[in-house]
Amino acid sequence: MTSVKAYAAQAADKPLAPFTIDRREPGADDVEIKILYCGICHSDIHTARNEWGGTVYPSVPGHEIVGKVTRVGSNVTRFKAGDTVGVGCFVDSCMHCANCKADLEQYCENGNTQTYNALSQDKTYTTLGGYSSHIVVTQHFVLSVSDKLPLEKVAPLLCAGITTYSPLRHWGVKAGDKVAVVGLGGLGHMAVKLAASMGAEVTMLSRSPNKEKDAAELGAKHFKLTTNKDTMASIANSFDFIVDTVSAQHDYNEYLGLLKTDGVMIVVGAPPQPTPVSAFPLIMGRRSLVGSLVGGIKETQEMLDYCAEHNITSDVEVISIDKINEAYERTLAGDVHYRFVIDMATL
Repeated sequence: MTSVKAYAAQAADKPLAPFTIDRREPGADDVEIKILYCGICHSDIHTARNEWGGTVYPSVPGHEIVGKVTRVGSNVTRFKAGDTVGVGCFVDSCMHCANCKADLEQYCENGNTQTYNALSQDKTYTTLGGYSSHIVVTQHFVLSVSDKLPLEKVAPLLCAGITTYSPLRHWGVKAGDKVAVVGLGGLGHMAVKLAASMGAEVTMLSRSPNKEKDAAELGAKHFKLTTNKDTMASIANSFDFIVDTVSAQHDYNEYLGLLKTDGVMIVVGAPPQPTPVSAFPLIMGRRSLVGSLVGGIKETQEMLDYCAEHNITSDVEVISIDKINEAYERTLAGDVHYRFVIDMATL
């Protein structure tokens, strides 16, 4: 075992603070990574504060990781010391179920191992995430990262990027499709960028009029205030797809009627409480309400390569790690454009 520096939550009601954790020595199939940047996801906050339940303390969040390979095991063929790599939302899965064999490790039928606060596949330890100086990951779950793009802006692609890329690809969004994005935050800003890059005509749906300028700069052709009833009525039956990125409580029924016949509303945000859904807007337009997690490893690599080719990154604010608790509060207040990223050199 190797002791490494980290930041951890010791309890739901305590701030994150410096902590020392143990990382395993790289096994034959492992890659050891020195972490350079780690993004802050809303999931980190939920976990650190035990808002979803089941948090094991001490908890080290972080699943938007980019860094450099420092050591590799004897069986590792895809990576070598010095390579630039990434690690996303999960670090292991059973590898033998139907979903894993179909490159859908995110939907592992036996439960994948999340990058933090999850049991390892052998049930012997709980994972600790990217708010640390190093991490050791099985090579299958390590991703190649292009050096063409600023690494601090690449880090959030490992969650916010793939969370929005995966459903756009799965449901076949293409040039000319009319796509609405609900919510302009960490996920929403990536949904706008990616959908626009695929040739879709993107409309931002927001409760905040001050986000119109940003939405346009990110690639949205239109901006509609959802608080205006006349506006909402005027865009009924307008969209092929709606990507709902909002994780706060809100009413899905307000948006379903905006879909065309056979339109699809894709939920990628995770509100804390269940939302009642009326059958009528679904039935009357043969509309679909669907959900999507992140992508599998193959698709995540595809997304990283796509973003490198199209010069797509996240808009970030880089912070030192001693500002982590302040960044949590600002994230909750929506005071970030659009993702905080920790410079791990400050650890």
